Amino acid sequence: MCPTPTPAGRHWDGSPRITRHWDGSPRITRHPRPLRVAATSPSRLLRAGHSGRCRQCGNRIDLYQRTDQRPIALHPTELTADHIPESCRWHLSSGIAHPHGDGSAWCRIRHAVLCPHRTPTCRTSPYLEAIRRQLAVRTRRLIDTGAFAPAPPASSRPAPTTDGPDRPVVQLLLRRYLAERPVEDLRCVAQTRHRHRCPHPVLGPTGPTGIWKLLPTGPQRGQLALPDTLMAVYDLGRLSYGEQLRWRTRRCTAHATAPGAADLTLAGWEPFDPLLHAAHIHIRLPHPPPRPHRSG
Repeated sequence: MCPTPTPAGRHWDGSPRITRHWDGSPRITRHPRPLRVAATSPSRLLRAGHSGRCRQCGNRIDLYQRTDQRPIALHPTELTADHIPESCRWHLSSGIAHPHGDGSAWCRIRHAVLCPHRTPTCRTSPYLEAIRRQLAVRTRRLIDTGAFAPAPPASSRPAPTTDGPDRPVVQLLLRRYLAERPVEDLRCVAQTRHRHRCPHPVLGPTGPTGIWKLLPTGPQRGQLALPDTLMAVYDLGRLSYGEQLRWRTRRCTAHATAPGAADLTLAGWEPFDPLLHAAHIHIRLPHPPPRPHRSG
């Protein structure tokens, strides 16, 4: 029979050992617990990575992915479902936004409905109009204090520094996606051990890369036939499944083999639709993106 040693910080009977400060108050010691993302979770994005700011009004928004993998900006707080039209109700389940209520007395709503710089996308009520006025006052306060500057219109934005598209169409895993920035500027979304976002690009200094091709636009499922137009696509289909999955999850080569690392922001891939994203169709091939240099 082996004796069981007394755990540190406890008496022989298992009761906690309480130490006290100089004034007699109890000293409470809390040991931090490491948190991990569950392997079965459909989203690896941390709660801190959902928050952002609207580029048009400056108010806080929460970014989530829908069931079709498209991002959506939601109002950061829950609202009473009785005051929200059914067509505007959203709810969250396992980090995924669903376009309907869940039967509870509370729901989420798209920020586009409440943004004071946009036209409401659904029928509003006095309750929603009051929230829009509150956000408009907050926007004016942010502008007056210099904490926010509205985004310039698309016509006045500076031209991209590369000859490639600012939002290229990328083909991987038998699907086409619209990237949020040029291929060479796609940055890893994983969290480092110091709890900062990884600074390395997805396009590594070594290893296989994609090829720019002119491919037909092709209609989406359920759409009518489109004109036979060729567009520039950054094709990753010739890469291995593991490499394509690394691009899909937007991980650098170092974090591709770190399944326990969480994400600090959305991957930013939007399923490409030739009708919705007609402005991002380019009919000429750009030069291949430069590969980043190794840091010595």
